[in-house]
Amino acid sequence: MKSHSATGFRVFRHVAFRYYFASRFLSTFAIQVISVAVGWQVYDVTRDAFSLGLIGLVQFMPALLLFPVTGSVADRYSRRMIFGICCLVGLAASAGLAILAMPGCFSLPLIYALLLVLGIMRAFLNPAMQSLAPSLVPAQNLASAVAWMSSSAKTAQIVGPVAGGFIYLLGAVAPYLASTVLFALASLTVFAITETVERTTAKAAANWETLTAGLRYIMTEKVVLGAVSLDMFAILLGGAVALMPVFASDVLQLGPSTLGLLRGAPAIGGVGMAFVLALRPVRKNAGRLMLASVGVFGLATVVFGISRSSWLSIAALVVLGAADMFSVYVRSSLIALWTPDPLRGRVNAVNQVFISASNEIGAFRAGMMAGAIGAVPTVLFGGAGTLAVAGLWFRLFPALASVRSLAAPHNSANS
Repeated sequence: MKSHSATGFRVFRHVAFRYYFASRFLSTFAIQVISVAVGWQVYDVTRDAFSLGLIGLVQFMPALLLFPVTGSVADRYSRRMIFGICCLVGLAASAGLAILAMPGCFSLPLIYALLLVLGIMRAFLNPAMQSLAPSLVPAQNLASAVAWMSSSAKTAQIVGPVAGGFIYLLGAVAPYLASTVLFALASLTVFAITETVERTTAKAAANWETLTAGLRYIMTEKVVLGAVSLDMFAILLGGAVALMPVFASDVLQLGPSTLGLLRGAPAIGGVGMAFVLALRPVRKNAGRLMLASVGVFGLATVVFGISRSSWLSIAALVVLGAADMFSVYVRSSLIALWTPDPLRGRVNAVNQVFISASNEIGAFRAGMMAGAIGAVPTVLFGGAGTLAVAGLWFRLFPALASVRSLAAPHNSANS
């Protein structure tokens, strides 16, 4: 156990990675605070589940429409600089949301407009941020870095929603002001990174072939395609995050602080799993375990849907988060280890479309279904659908199920 722990923490010997870890935490924290605050604010004013779904849609569309550009930008220009500029844009959008939260200033169209700005920011942020990390640590520490990167995001997803819910009790403006400060700190931390490896790849002409190279790479790597599409369809069907304001207010009949706990519960399970994986990485049967984790995710979603106890709901979401983290870890490891650095930005941009589709379009789907049939049937349908997806992907992607260790293709023992 001691040797595993020593190996797991070795990645923090690199100063640049420590700054990266902090900036990832701070920016994710800010996004999570905004998410819980705007969800509660919009539903509190409109009492309309469809309006919650639109929150997801306006944040997803930029990632979908701009992925050829955002990935190419991350491969052609300084990823650190892109990361920092995106944090500054987040700062400005947070300040705008704070103004709209002041008495008499509420405007749903303007809120959607600022969320669209945040969506564009995140479309550029994620490919650059994800692609920057592998240049901060040696290759032998990359698998551990992937787990720590995930734990940073998941830790922020614990603190952010809970803090956002409680800060909202101080007034609707407070969480947006807090996010403004967090984005400012994230910007300072990003610009402190000075040890990135210089990339010498020539900048190819920006044509359609180079812009879509990431998509073609994923389509030819069936293991990667299976992993990212599994997550996309599972979360698209099973994700209940968008309806948590409805569950907190109408099903459990509690307030914004409980919404913060519900939003943070999946991250509690996720960060626990991330720490376990950072110290004891998966060494065998990674593909089968990933498929099994998606099945557990579906079962936990069903339990959340039928629960009328706040503590049972929180427990189900903790299990859900742990299962999701395992799936994210396998997917992220495959992308980081199998993708050449000159393609990382474009591959991560496509991956971001998969992630955003699962979260943002899933939120839109959940909002529309909940408006038609109710929140509880919507969540139960999603959980059952996720179980079906896990079984179907086992047959559609046998190469994914056969993955044993998380290693580059030429080093793996995979069949």
